[in-house]
Amino acid sequence: MLRFLRIEHLAVIDALEVEFEPGLNVLTGETGAGKSMLVEAVGLLMGGRASADLIRTGESQATVQAVFETPASGSSQSDGESIVRREITSQGRSRAFVNDALVTAAALKDHTGALVELHGQHEHQTLLDPQSHLALLDHFAGAEPARDQVAIAFREWRRLRTEFDALQMDERERAARLDLMSFQVAELERAALRPGEDEELATTRRVLASAEKLQRLCAEAYAALYDGDDAALAGLGLVWKRVVELSEVDPAFRPHVDARDGIKSQLEDLAFTLRSYGENIDASPARLQEVEDRLALIERIKRKHGPTLDAAIAAKEALSRQLESLQHADERRAGLEGATKAAREEFLTRARALSRMRRERAVDFARRLQDLLGELAMGRARLEVRFEGEAGEAAWSEQGVDVAECYLSANVGEDLRPLARIASGGELSRVMLAIRTLAAAAAPGKTLIFDEIDAGIGGRVADVVGRKLSRIGETYQVLCITHLPQIAASADAHFHIEKKVVQGRTVTKLARLEHDARIEELARMIGGTVSTEAARAAARELLAAGGGGEGRKRKAKGESERRSSKSGS
Repeated sequence: MLRFLRIEHLAVIDALEVEFEPGLNVLTGETGAGKSMLVEAVGLLMGGRASADLIRTGESQATVQAVFETPASGSSQSDGESIVRREITSQGRSRAFVNDALVTAAALKDHTGALVELHGQHEHQTLLDPQSHLALLDHFAGAEPARDQVAIAFREWRRLRTEFDALQMDERERAARLDLMSFQVAELERAALRPGEDEELATTRRVLASAEKLQRLCAEAYAALYDGDDAALAGLGLVWKRVVELSEVDPAFRPHVDARDGIKSQLEDLAFTLRSYGENIDASPARLQEVEDRLALIERIKRKHGPTLDAAIAAKEALSRQLESLQHADERRAGLEGATKAAREEFLTRARALSRMRRERAVDFARRLQDLLGELAMGRARLEVRFEGEAGEAAWSEQGVDVAECYLSANVGEDLRPLARIASGGELSRVMLAIRTLAAAAAPGKTLIFDEIDAGIGGRVADVVGRKLSRIGETYQVLCITHLPQIAASADAHFHIEKKVVQGRTVTKLARLEHDARIEELARMIGGTVSTEAARAAARELLAAGGGGEGRKRKAKGESERRSSKSGS
């Protein structure tokens, strides 16, 4: 259960804290007030993509933190607690923590995926894509591990087939490629390239082009330091003599006397280096031409195989491997042919086993969905999962060899037709809610978050959906963003979110509504901006009919008190 959520510096939210209750929690507010930012924040805690654009203007970091209550396990006498945090910096980097331990985004996703199931805004539109129907059936059937194995087998078969197909070429094409690759490899081998050689040669060229200047500078510096009439090293003898005399009077000069030999040695090394460097510069035009020719060759190679020297060296290795593969294509082709056939059979074996599992569970899936749709004011609806025959090889995919689609008849006397072609927005929302109810039954203990599951519905159907969400709340914690007063009236806890301008900045505020404030918010949702007495009367009736989950509040309070008494004993 998501017990506590804190958001700092995320978009229009400066700082926001909220404590959620067991059962059905609803969030209401005007469009654009920031309700979906709460869903975005939870999405970040579930490993969602982090971006610097999410950080509030003027801030250097955004933080989302949540406290989850986890069910007791083993011999534990009380529920556990998990603290999850995600930080995003203005550079776009993010860090994730679980119980103050640094984790990867993937590990964060695995951890919170067991605690939260998030159903985003307009997610019911995915039902319009028949490709999504198999995934929904697999989730219901518990076939996801089998599907993952099918996907692995498919990718391996495709990899081997692609490699095999690349070797299937006629002899003329193979001979032409062999000639070209042999020429390219020979050219690169003759070049005998070394990493960093182009930079070394460029430096050498600069030196040779300035040889006379370098020799003159070395000679002048050597003479001034060591070999001239007024050489610095000779003049330093008098300096050291005076420093020694000073040290005999004041010991503060002793360290300078001790450093004398080291300084002298360094200056002598510099002098000998200057003489040797100047004498060894090869200033001949032949040497300069040799360097120019080598650089020109390297530049040609880089243009053909580069653009960098390292890339050209890597190209030689790659071309050598490809050449060897082509030279031994017959043996490689024979081996690949057998491996490809074996991989194909492995994929088909796994895909057909998955197909049998799907077909066995499809009838139960459709029946359970029909029952749930009946509870959502679609009592006459009929639903069926229809499979085509096994798909041809061109249509095989990571999902297997099945082509399937959900068919629906929402009204008596109407034929079953593809769901994507006949369902209205409200019907799609209810089908998705029914599917998510089934998914929740397979994942006890999760927090279910619905972002505007009420899209496209209203009136009596909204009452039914509100009661359904309330019943789901008897087993799971449910967070629902809604614009419908009928759903809001069924909640155990009602939160209102609004956007204000404070000192020239837009901020989002969230508050829990108690009885009177809740009536005012329901009246606003019923009547619009201005709340009338008639709207307030209707809100009272809705709240009385919805029940507000008082029974579950008392139950939750009792459980909380029992936990407190256990922890205090």
